[in-house]
Amino acid sequence: MTLKCVKSLLVAGFSVFFLAFSISTFAQEEHSETGDNVKKEEKGFDANEVIFGHILDAHEFHFFSYEGSDGKEHEASIPLPVILYSKQRGLDIFMFSQFHHGEAEYNGYKVVTAEMLEEGNFPAGKYHEGEIVAVDTNGQIDESVKLYDFSITRYVVQMIISLLLLTWIMISIASRYKKGHGVISAPKGKQSLMEPVILFIVDEVARPCLGEKKYRKYLPFLLTVFFFILINNLLGLIPGSANVTGNIAFTLVLALIAFVAILVSTNKHYWGHIFNPPVPGFVKPILMLVEFLGVFIKPMALMIRLFANMVAGHILVICLISLIFIFAGLSAAAGWGASPLSVAFTIFIYFIEILVAFLQAYIFVFLSAVFIGQAFEGSHDDTDHHEDAVIV
Repeated sequence: MTLKCVKSLLVAGFSVFFLAFSISTFAQEEHSETGDNVKKEEKGFDANEVIFGHILDAHEFHFFSYEGSDGKEHEASIPLPVILYSKQRGLDIFMFSQFHHGEAEYNGYKVVTAEMLEEGNFPAGKYHEGEIVAVDTNGQIDESVKLYDFSITRYVVQMIISLLLLTWIMISIASRYKKGHGVISAPKGKQSLMEPVILFIVDEVARPCLGEKKYRKYLPFLLTVFFFILINNLLGLIPGSANVTGNIAFTLVLALIAFVAILVSTNKHYWGHIFNPPVPGFVKPILMLVEFLGVFIKPMALMIRLFANMVAGHILVICLISLIFIFAGLSAAAGWGASPLSVAFTIFIYFIEILVAFLQAYIFVFLSAVFIGQAFEGSHDDTDHHEDAVIV
């Protein structure tokens, strides 16, 4: 009964959010039709801008735009601190709101906008939208200033939130176990939620892949990575938040950490199998190359799998919502007609994405455990034999 209530609340919440967002957008479009037809023709709904604005990093949490009573467009957003350093100008710290969403300069700095990129007054591909650059007194980009951006972006903020959540959950659960709760009595609250998940990782990932003797050594690493990815996946599903696990730099760092764990776990038998495989001599050069490349392909597979799956899901959700505004560009009636179907499919995909959030965290940890297990298993003196995991 409780689960049904939670599902109903989630459905209602997302429906209200997306319908309110749709109504707000339609109201803006109708107002602009009566007030400024020329402006509407110049710039309509841009699905690419919405998609990339969501999946890329930024110096603010942007929720939506609305037209105020003054007839101007306003942004509902939370600005973040900008931290810049250059040898010529020293250290500068200020809030991103000083740029007024790219419309103004501040203290000799400016944000690269889509309009600046379209003008093409600087080498193509050198700057990207949203990048902060130094400008001279004429407002032109100053190429002589080498700028280092250490700003706290929304990805950084969300990773800090995830880290704090993970730390709080684990410390609070550990303190309850120390007090005897869940040891001499049934676990309650967060314990009853987390204990089955932890036991699942222990029994279905760590023990089968790493063996009975060594699984405890790697269990803290596997659990930390699993819950850190899971929390970031779930936070990324909140409207207005950042899709951290859909950033390839984030998955690259996780893959590098797993790569280091794999290399630390290797033994002479592992490297002997790579550089002196037990095959006929004419096959050895080919197999040596394949095995050596496999050392680097394994962490790359971890990186790309998590990145691609999380980005694809978010893009699909945004595309479904964008259908409302694309049809609204044809006519208001078409937009309203497409809204119920679009919102229904979006809610359905959201529930699929919740499943994917758990699944991708599990797959990343499972494959990491498999690769670590392959790194130290197989030696003749290894008496802790266990079945090889099958990778599909």
